[in-house]
Amino acid sequence: ELMDSAEAQARPLDELQARLDAWEERTRAMFDGHVVDGLDLVMRDTLDRYPQPLQPYLDMIEGQRMDLRQHRYSTFAELELYCYRVAGTVGLMTQEVMGLDQAYTSAPWSDVPDTSQAAVALGIANQLTNILRDVGEDRGRGRIYLPLEELARFGVSEDQLMAGVVDDNWRALMAFQVQRARDWFARSEAGVRWLAADARWPVWASLRLYRGILDVIEQHGYDVFNRRAFVPMAGKLLDLPRSFVVAQVR
Repeated sequence: ELMDSAEAQARPLDELQARLDAWEERTRAMFDGHVVDGLDLVMRDTLDRYPQPLQPYLDMIEGQRMDLRQHRYSTFAELELYCYRVAGTVGLMTQEVMGLDQAYTSAPWSDVPDTSQAAVALGIANQLTNILRDVGEDRGRGRIYLPLEELARFGVSEDQLMAGVVDDNWRALMAFQVQRARDWFARSEAGVRWLAADARWPVWASLRLYRGILDVIEQHGYDVFNRRAFVPMAGKLLDLPRSFVVAQVR
């Protein structure tokens, strides 16, 4: 909301930058124990109960700054950094709150796994899915998140993307992007299995349902300009018990 709301979109760039600077200052102060309002108080309580580092929060703010100044990404390395900052950081922020399964924390002979890489992978997978779903919407804002070198590799020009042309080259490009997003989801799965029992089901459910958006993009013939990809409510409800079953395996 700080950056993406309709109200924020109407604000000048320097004002949005000032908002982010103020939010960073407030975040640093909150980590030092300075509470401004009820929101800070709740966050401070969470940090006291589930200690975590400041850096992911600063990285997320830097990701918002990227959206202010960068409307194109030349390589996937650039896009991966952006996805880490705006979404992978969320995994790092929440992993301590979710906790690990007691099978890993109570047995003295068991090595306690590090869920950080999987947490980041899930955030990146989700953000890549967002990007693929929202190509049409983002072009209206003058933004292209798909790496430019990959557009060129598949014979898709910026003008074609902005015009919403769906041809064989576009479909091949999108098929490549969808598979990469699936690969990032796959990287996250081992980490989900390590989570505490009461966290596994909701995380599996969100993972499976978000990954389902990729299936819908395929079903739409990769036309993300004229049809918005989403999992219908019936599909979400049907998948919840399946996710519950998957969550029982660790």
